[in-house]
Amino acid sequence: MKTIILAGGVGTRLWPLSREYYPKQFIPMEGTSLFQRTCERAQKFSKNDEIYVVTNEIHRYLVANQMDELGCTVPAGHILAEPEQKNTLPAIAWAMQQIKKEDKNATAVIFPSDHLLGDGAIGQIKAAEPLAQKYLVTFGVRPASPHTGYGYIRPGKAVAGGFAVEEFKEKPDEKTAAEYVKKGYLWNSGIFLLSVPVFFEELKKYQPRLSAAFEGAAVPEYAKLDSISIDYGLLEPSDRVAVVPLETEWNDLGTFKAIYEVRPHDAEGNAGEAEYLSAKDNYVNAPGKRVGLIGVDNLVVVDTADALLICDNRHTEQVKELVGRYNERDDPVTQFHRQVHRPWGAYTVLEDSRNYKIKRLTVKPGQKLSLQLHHHRSEHWVVVSGTAEVELNGETKLLRQGESTFVRSGVRHRLENPGVIPLEIIEVQLGEYLEEDDIVRFEDDYGRK
Repeated sequence: MKTIILAGGVGTRLWPLSREYYPKQFIPMEGTSLFQRTCERAQKFSKNDEIYVVTNEIHRYLVANQMDELGCTVPAGHILAEPEQKNTLPAIAWAMQQIKKEDKNATAVIFPSDHLLGDGAIGQIKAAEPLAQKYLVTFGVRPASPHTGYGYIRPGKAVAGGFAVEEFKEKPDEKTAAEYVKKGYLWNSGIFLLSVPVFFEELKKYQPRLSAAFEGAAVPEYAKLDSISIDYGLLEPSDRVAVVPLETEWNDLGTFKAIYEVRPHDAEGNAGEAEYLSAKDNYVNAPGKRVGLIGVDNLVVVDTADALLICDNRHTEQVKELVGRYNERDDPVTQFHRQVHRPWGAYTVLEDSRNYKIKRLTVKPGQKLSLQLHHHRSEHWVVVSGTAEVELNGETKLLRQGESTFVRSGVRHRLENPGVIPLEIIEVQLGEYLEEDDIVRFEDDYGRK
């Protein structure tokens, strides 16, 4: 069995923890990220070279680095980086196309990368493989309560190993959700089991334009693809869809309320990393500060280095709307944390002003930045730890702890870590324009333009 992991989401409802360039599936939670836990789950179904990941271009190296940390290294061609988001059906179709090239009769399980799923689901999914030879198989979860944040599935007549799907329902209001639960509807888990023949037969039947776009193309022309979910584009119109109820723990962790429900609670009903001074006065640990809350209840408080969110726990779905308003103003607070991950390591913005910016760069052993220049800023580098190999206009020199160099605007330069420990650099940028798009790249080990 093959495995496809969908890792292209942005997780706007979990802002400010989740940002466009470092979304929720990659954030470490109790040691590993949700994406890494999904990779570990995938290894229970497939060998490493049978695992495929569909992600965004900007997350390609987050995916590769986090898989390498687990020892779940896949062939480079199995990390499919979409140039733009087109929803789940094109993403799944691209991965299924790659699988079809290797085995035209294969079956693939599709997992979102940001869900919690109990181990009890493993055997149930494997047992559904014969069903996938006749049906597009989706998996439902028996509702623990009415929930307005999930889609619902109405199971119909019994088929071998599951039920034919009568209909799919979008996220309902509270009253409708309660009716669905009474009638035996299932939550739509977003997990699928698809055989190559059935999938492409149904895709050609109900989405002929999308099907044609993937025939023979190594990489589809994403700009020409329709943005459509697999539920709306394929499962709803098809009469060959079956649902298998999963008898296990499941949560899509889409909101802070969902995270609260799965985290351990203290005697006061609080969840999270916190220190408590008394029963009613609590202080949440934050970098360089404390946030005090007195006489309040049922709140979500998320404090990061550059953003503070305070939200009633009943309205966590609306965080997405708040992010939308920031995006309308082109505010980068929805895209980046203070720490920004790069293929070579990461940088953290320590201070940001109109004409200067101070960063801490961490370059992994054996990695190097692109050969580049800036038109509008100069840079001063100071080595904090490790050894830096610096190239300036074709001349190379080594810098050690406490040593520094100056990079004038317009000078071609490159920074490399030739050592075996991480290289830490303090970078001071000076200029009239300090944004990341003032980079002209000449050579890059990671294929960036």
